[in-house]
Amino acid sequence: MMPLVMMNMGERCTICKIGGKEETKKFLESLGFVTGGTVTVISEAGGNLIVDVKGTRIAIGRDMAAKIMVQ
Repeated sequence: MMPLVMMNMGERCTICKIGGKEETKKFLESLGFVTGGTVTVISEAGGNLIVDVKGTRIAIGRDMAAKIMVQ
């Protein structure tokens, strides 16, 4: 298990755990980051990640991505 920020571009992984405060967890869940879901890293731009979650591309900051543990 490792943070989403450590994944390589094009790599598909499964979300294992979402850390942080309760409001952060709810925000990420509203974007589609749920335990057991899959996420694919599309690219990195200016320190932010562009990922594909449930068929939608989302830009997420490194600090938020570090709270998403994947496998």
